[in-house]
Amino acid sequence: MLRLALRNVFRHRLRTALTLAAIVAGVAGLILSGGFVEDSLLQLREATIHSQIGHLQIYRAGYYEHGQQSPFKFLIDKPADVLREVAKLPEVDDAMARLAFSGVLNNGKTDLPIVGVGLEADKENRLGSFIAITAGRALRAGDASQILLGEGVARSSGLRPGDSATLLVNTAGGALNTLDFEVAGIFRSFSKDYDARTVRIPLAAARELLDVDAANAIVVALKDTDATAAAAASLRRTLDPRVYEVKTWDELADFYGKTAALYRRQFAVLQAIILVAVLLSVANSINMSTFDRIGEFGTLRALGNRSGTILRLVLSENLLLGLAGALAGAAIGVLLARVISAIGIPMPPPPNSSAGYVAVIRVVPWVVAASALVGFVATVAASVWPAMRIARLPVVDALRQNQ
Repeated sequence: MLRLALRNVFRHRLRTALTLAAIVAGVAGLILSGGFVEDSLLQLREATIHSQIGHLQIYRAGYYEHGQQSPFKFLIDKPADVLREVAKLPEVDDAMARLAFSGVLNNGKTDLPIVGVGLEADKENRLGSFIAITAGRALRAGDASQILLGEGVARSSGLRPGDSATLLVNTAGGALNTLDFEVAGIFRSFSKDYDARTVRIPLAAARELLDVDAANAIVVALKDTDATAAAAASLRRTLDPRVYEVKTWDELADFYGKTAALYRRQFAVLQAIILVAVLLSVANSINMSTFDRIGEFGTLRALGNRSGTILRLVLSENLLLGLAGALAGAAIGVLLARVISAIGIPMPPPPNSSAGYVAVIRVVPWVVAASALVGFVATVAASVWPAMRIARLPVVDALRQNQ
């Protein structure tokens, strides 16, 4: 049956070519659109991790829910002990302490409310591969009184690298404290809101400013993002859950979760549209091909072949067409993805960002497999109704087509 079906496929070359073209275009289109969505999500994920959050963050229990209102009640008093436990995990690449605070930045003329972060400069520089220094330089390990301003903060305050600025904050004891800083540089992350209100200073300066020897959070960078869940589970077993809580990057990045859900839904709709388009295109081609051969099928019936044999023959022909089209579409889609990725797709800044990026088409195995399956299923499904109609047609009526 398959041998006969294969001969019939090659016998009608023009119609076979038209049907294959529709399948190949649909499969390749799905691979390109799916690869683009996957790249967008991956770049957003890595920008989120490597500009603000890290892969994991460890807090004092209750900080995530209530720490914004009462940050000094949820300090990690001995961050070095936690860092030693974190360093034992094989998945961990680096770990660092942070001390967050809010206060006022004074440029000598006006005050600007800010959110500050005290950090370990060298470690943060390795983690923050998606943070761009747009003026001046990044903080360094030896810095004591340097400050790094977000682009929005620098614009609102009028400060530039080399200028002096003063931070005014409330200490843990409730007193006011100030420190003078020199602006080392201006940074840009992927989030415009973050850049509009955040300043970064050395961890030692933040501790002096707040009069504490502690940290709000331990930020963990992993060797592989895919190891996030395993590393989080290990830390939750190691650290006392009554004292510490461990949060993964996707739990902290609400914007990413909503964006990913939106993109996935859009891709599902696109898949459905392409499936319908391929189905209609292939169905039209199959209908024309099948009903032009009614006389041929009538002759087969007159020679003793049953209607089930005719049904299986038509389905076998289109099964071969669907398989060939799906494989060819997958190969062409992957090839086009490689070519487009080599060139790059310049993209404008995404929402809540001020920096554009270069997108590529990622070849993701499950996207390629799903796209090929869609093309194959659409072709076979489109052939069922014409095959059933031909198989049920009376022999006499079918033979009349030979006249």
